[in-house]
This record gives sequence, C-alpha cells and structure tokens, in this order.
Amino acid sequence: MIDAQGVRVELAGRTVLEDVRLVVAPGELVGLIGPNGAGKTTLLRAVLGLLPVSAGRITVGGRGPRQAMGTVGYVPQRHEFAWDYPISVEKAVRSALAHRRFTASHRAVAEEALSQVDMLALRGRPIGELSGGQRQRVLVARALALRPRVLLLDEPFTGLDTPTQQALTDLLTKLRREDVAVLMTTHDLPAARQVCTRLCLLNRTVIADGPPDELTDPQVWLKAFGVPI
Repeated sequence: MIDAQGVRVELAGRTVLEDVRLVVAPGELVGLIGPNGAGKTTLLRAVLGLLPVSAGRITVGGRGPRQAMGTVGYVPQRHEFAWDYPISVEKAVRSALAHRRFTASHRAVAEEALSQVDMLALRGRPIGELSGGQRQRVLVARALALRPRVLLLDEPFTGLDTPTQQALTDLLTKLRREDVAVLMTTHDLPAARQVCTRLCLLNRTVIADGPPDELTDPQVWLKAFGVPI
C-alpha cells in the first residue's frame, strides 16, 4: 500500500531524508524507529502529500499521495491538535469527514469509530475535558472514521498509561488482521517490538529494515542512534 523509492525531502534548503526506500504491504505494521531529527515525522507527512519530495517517488495504493488522501488515516502527535477548540468528542471525530458532503451516515461512522476505541460513552464530552489517554483515543477514532486502508501514526504510545497502551496495541493488531497497512513512528522500543511485524531504523535514510527478532546486530543500532541499544 505504501511504496517509497529513492525519496529525498528537503526543508529550508536542508536535506532531511535521502534515498529512503520503504514498502508497507496490506496487513503489515511497520515501526519507524530513530532518534529525534531523524526524519520520521517528515516521512509520514511526505506519504500524506503534505510535503513534496525533491527526488524519488511515493505511491499509496498505486496512486500519488494527494490522490490517495481519502484512503489514508493519520494520527498526529497529541500536541498538534487544538484541544481548546469548543467541540464535542463526536464532532472532533466527524471533523475528519469535513471534506465530504455531510450525510446522515456520518454520525453512524463516527459512532462506529468511537466504539472501536471505547469512547462512545463520552461522545458528548467537550474535548478540552479529556485526559491524555482519552485524547489519544479520539485522534485514533478520527483517523478510523475514514475507514482507511492505510493508517499513519506519529508517536501514538507517548504518555499513555498501561491499560490505554494495551488497548491501542490490541486495536492495531486487529487492524493489521483486517489488511490495513500501518506505519507508525515511536520511541517506545518495547511496544514496537511487541506490536510491529517489522521495524525500520531511520536516520535520514533507512539503516536497517526487518522483523524485530532479526534486528540483533548492535552495529545497525549504533549507526541509527549513535549508541548501542
């Protein structure tokens, strides 16, 4: 579903990504692992079509990122969402469908997405009153409202308590079994080893890529992070 070949991204005249090659198939859950500034979020935004590539190409389901937007769900980092905006949980989830003509089915879609993250009972609560874990669930539900075939998540486990982290892990596993292609950035290596089918070590380019149990060479971790893991 995601095919990035020879991708270079430049921001403000600086090369952030260089010759990135990554494929994520339906049913795969790939963790992007790397230090701060490695280009992980930049790669997600390039897949979304929010950032142009200066070399190489990215396709999503065989189409360009902008043409595939309706099939891609995106869960940003929590601080990127305007939690002080005076809307309810349900309306926040329905906002993912704002680019479509509103129909009565939108409410049912939002309720289905909220049920998937166990937030339906709080659908009328103002988003500003939610805890950190509840906010994360709302962002996931908002992405799921698109019924995506590709799901991108940026640091989804950050700041979550153990029950919420386990609930998210279970949901991602379920989506993978439904042949959704999932790509997520994370600094939580234990969680990534538990849930991901593959890990991609990224530091401006792909350092290593493979199943978690196979990435045992300390040299690749040293090259990615500058320190052994």
